[in-house]
Amino acid sequence: MKQLRTGIVGCGKVGDFHAKAFAKLENSDFIAVCGRDLEKTEVFASRYGVKAYVDVETMIKECKLDVVSICTPHPLHADSAVIAADCGCHVLIEKPLATSLEDCDRIIEAGKRNHVTIGTMVQRRFYRPCMRIHEAIEAGKIGKPVLGMVTMLGWRDQEYYESDPWRGTWDGEGGGVLVNQAPHQIDLLQWYMGEVEEIYGVCKNLNHPYIEVEDTAAAVIKFKNGGIGNIVVSNSQNPALYGKVHVFGENGAGIGVQTDGGAMFVAGMSTITEAPYNDLWTVAGEEQELEKWKTADTEFFHSVDSMYYYHQEQVKDFLDAILNGKRPLVDAEEGRKTVEIFTGIYRATKTNSVIKFPIK
Repeated sequence: MKQLRTGIVGCGKVGDFHAKAFAKLENSDFIAVCGRDLEKTEVFASRYGVKAYVDVETMIKECKLDVVSICTPHPLHADSAVIAADCGCHVLIEKPLATSLEDCDRIIEAGKRNHVTIGTMVQRRFYRPCMRIHEAIEAGKIGKPVLGMVTMLGWRDQEYYESDPWRGTWDGEGGGVLVNQAPHQIDLLQWYMGEVEEIYGVCKNLNHPYIEVEDTAAAVIKFKNGGIGNIVVSNSQNPALYGKVHVFGENGAGIGVQTDGGAMFVAGMSTITEAPYNDLWTVAGEEQELEKWKTADTEFFHSVDSMYYYHQEQVKDFLDAILNGKRPLVDAEEGRKTVEIFTGIYRATKTNSVIKFPIK
């Protein structure tokens, strides 16, 4: 099997997920990691038997890398991604693609200019219940999707925000719950419902006075297909409840998934305690499938290392796409759509107005 020479930029908590995938996949030859602190980077590199660097361009050129993952804090994604693309390297970027549309466009343009593939990591698309929803929509089982809903009611405490100096700050994190926790569910919503026409939203900090960014947001969306939707996401419910995405079709059928339950997963700080499952399914003739699917999906989820398996599945999809000259499931253009949605909510909050898409 042909292998791609792979590396990582950013040796924090999420970098470990990408490293495990690169180290395990047969089509990956994991070579090197790059971080700002050489001592910490060398410790990270030693766990995987790879080389340590503090400069992205030097790492790529000396190691002749084909692919790098960007696992830095969100506002730093674009600079490293553009450098990598300009070195002729394919790039997989941890969610969100960036924290501004300007940075998204810099990344996308760099990919086109250098004829390299750029993707965005949103591994929940690879959950079996999430895939099942998309397949049902594509098969026309609910007709046109006309109502989509995201509800994510989580909790983040002061210890979480103090675990890294960049958390909870505009400069370091680029935003709050919309940028860090909700992109997975927002990505699923737009994957199911299609392109956005306009959005109105409000975001606030309800009970985290020690952070700068929002801990809660709500929005109403009008989609280009004529459908409507809403987003309610929060880090202010203690204990955490769940993350859900529901879609209803023009024929009256509803389908949905609980992507996260209870105390939601925090990379490097906690584990996934509840398997994702389809919590709503009223497709004619398939109403009785829910329990069977939940049992099978839960058994599978716990049969693999669910902390890393779905990252690995998306990394595999990305590497296979490069090797076969195809488009990965989630490329940079797909990742940009989520950034445009949370940008729209921020602008609506600031201007108290409906934001038309595309956003200029």
